[in-house]
Amino acid sequence: MTHQFKKIAGLFVAAGLLVTLAQPVRAAAPVELVVGATPVPHADVLHFIAPALLKEGVKLKVVEFSDYVKPNLALGDKELDANYFQSIPYLEAFTKARNLNFEILTAVHVEPMGVYSSRHKSLADVPNGATVAIPNEPTNGGRALKVLETAGLLKVRPEAGVLGTARDVVENPKGLKIVELEAALLPRSLDDVDLAVINSNYALGAKLNPTRDSLAIESTKSPYANVVAIRAGDKRPELDKLKKVITSPEVKAFLEKTFDGAVVPVF
Repeated sequence: MTHQFKKIAGLFVAAGLLVTLAQPVRAAAPVELVVGATPVPHADVLHFIAPALLKEGVKLKVVEFSDYVKPNLALGDKELDANYFQSIPYLEAFTKARNLNFEILTAVHVEPMGVYSSRHKSLADVPNGATVAIPNEPTNGGRALKVLETAGLLKVRPEAGVLGTARDVVENPKGLKIVELEAALLPRSLDDVDLAVINSNYALGAKLNPTRDSLAIESTKSPYANVVAIRAGDKRPELDKLKKVITSPEVKAFLEKTFDGAVVPVF
């Protein structure tokens, strides 16, 4: 091989190396994370954090549900990687009843439950024998009764705890008629009942703000923090990133600005 040939060959090799080095490094495809949620405020929060998660290499897919049963069943069936819609007492009661093994990734916020009416402007106006609608599922029904108790309308047997029902009411001076309805239907019941005790996510969805429109409101120190739930033992990095982003200062500011006190951060 002549010296000139070696020189030319070397130039080709160098040029090839330069072309190789100039090739852009392809970023790894983002990992998809599927999270179930009820629409307001949970899905709103998830859509808000989606861009931040994408920067962390996680593509967030939000699946919306209109009830409190299917999101947990879907998580148990591995159709979801996580869900974000429920309070701690509801999660504990549901998983025990359905023999599901979940754990809490993080607590995010509290939604104070409120008492609403389209017929009366104050609780003092509520007549004897009035009809009051409360959620019909475990824990939220007992929670609603506690709100009514704090408002001075009735008293519940103390040992009933979070699972109290209308059968646990021991004092009812106004003779209130308690009716149990699916939580999602409570806002639509307002034309048919005197009072309805409504979870804030459904109230917000019906353009009702508990700090502005309710006749009585649950304390923001409520133990009913809403959480992100995952299957027990699921330790994937993308879930750690979800926890980091959903409890960021940006999310705290978003909740405070967007929901005007109806959704209170707990982190």
